[in-house]
Amino acid sequence: MRVGVETFRVNKRFALTISRGTTAQTTNVWVRVESDGIEGWGEASPFSIGDRRQNTETILQALQEIAPALEAFSPFERGQIEEVLIASGLPSSARAGLDVALHDWLGKRVGLPLWKLWGLNRNSIPPTSVTIGISSPEAAKARVRDWRTVTGAGFLKVKLGSPEGIEADRAMLMAVREEAPAAILSVDANGGWSLDDALKMSVWLGDLGVKYLEQPLARGEEEKLPELHKRSPIPIFLDESCFTSKDIPLLADRIHGVNIKLMKSGGLTEAIRMVNIAKACGLQVMFGCYSDSTLANTAAAQLSPLANYIDLDSQLNLIDDPFKGAVVRDGRLLPNDLPGLGVTQ
Repeated sequence: MRVGVETFRVNKRFALTISRGTTAQTTNVWVRVESDGIEGWGEASPFSIGDRRQNTETILQALQEIAPALEAFSPFERGQIEEVLIASGLPSSARAGLDVALHDWLGKRVGLPLWKLWGLNRNSIPPTSVTIGISSPEAAKARVRDWRTVTGAGFLKVKLGSPEGIEADRAMLMAVREEAPAAILSVDANGGWSLDDALKMSVWLGDLGVKYLEQPLARGEEEKLPELHKRSPIPIFLDESCFTSKDIPLLADRIHGVNIKLMKSGGLTEAIRMVNIAKACGLQVMFGCYSDSTLANTAAAQLSPLANYIDLDSQLNLIDDPFKGAVVRDGRLLPNDLPGLGVTQ
C-alpha cells in the first residue's frame, strides 16, 4: 500500500480560548492510504498537553519517515501495522491519521459505512455539545446566540478555568445560563483549577444542574482526584489525564467518565479498546475533538452510538473546512450512508 500526506490549514470563525491559551487557526495533516485502486482518508491534528504536545511539523515528519516501511503491508493487516507504528514511537496523532485511513479503506473495500460495518445504531447517537470558550459574560452570551443559528444550542460545553479566577468563571457561566435557560450545560476547566477551587465549583455547579465537570485539575494531579470524587455532587470526567486504554484502570476509582479523542488515543482501533475498558470499569464515555475538520470528526461520529456524551463541534466553527461528511440534524452529528467514513471534498 502507498501512504500520501499533505497539510491543510483551517481557520476558526471564532477563536477558542481555554485555560491553556487561545487558538484561531491550525495546520492539520491529510493522510491517504491507497491500495487496489481504493483510497482511504484520515486526519492528524496537532494538540498541546504539557509534555505530550504534538505539533504539525513533528506529525508530518513522522508520517513521511514511516511511509516507506508500510509499503509491504496490505490495509487488511491493520493489527500488524499498529504494532509497527507503536514500536516506531510514532506520535499518537500520526497513528490516528493512518488508523482512520485504514478503516476508511476497509469500509470502501466492502461497500459499507463504518457504523453499519460495526453493527451500530446511528439513531442512538446522543446530541453533540458545542463549546463556549473563556470570555467575558457578554461575549459568552453572543457566542450562545451564534451557536443557536447552527445547532440550536441545546447542549453547551462551557470552558472555565479563567486566569482571572473562579469569580470570573461564575460570572461567565451565569451569563450563559441567562442566555440559554433551557440548555443542557457541562463544564470543562482544562486543568485550570486548584483542588480547593474545584471542590467549591463542583458544589456550585451541581446547584445549577450542570451535567458533568471535565478535567477540573491539571494533568499530573491525579492523586488529588479521590477527594474531589468523594465530595463532588456531579460526575467528574477526565481528558488531559487519560490518553489510552492503559490509563483507564488506574483512574477508574476516582472518576466517573473519560473523554476519548482520536488524536490522543491513536485512532479508532484504540478508541474502541478505550470504550470497552471504560465500560468494563463502570465508567461513562464521551468523544471529543481538538481543532479537527469534518474528516476526523466524521470518523469519531462513526463510533458515537457507543458514547454517553458527544463533543464533536470543532468543524462547525471552521470557515474553510475542505471536507464534507457527518452533518448535524436535530442537534446530533450523524454520519451518512456512504462507504467507509463517507467523507468527500
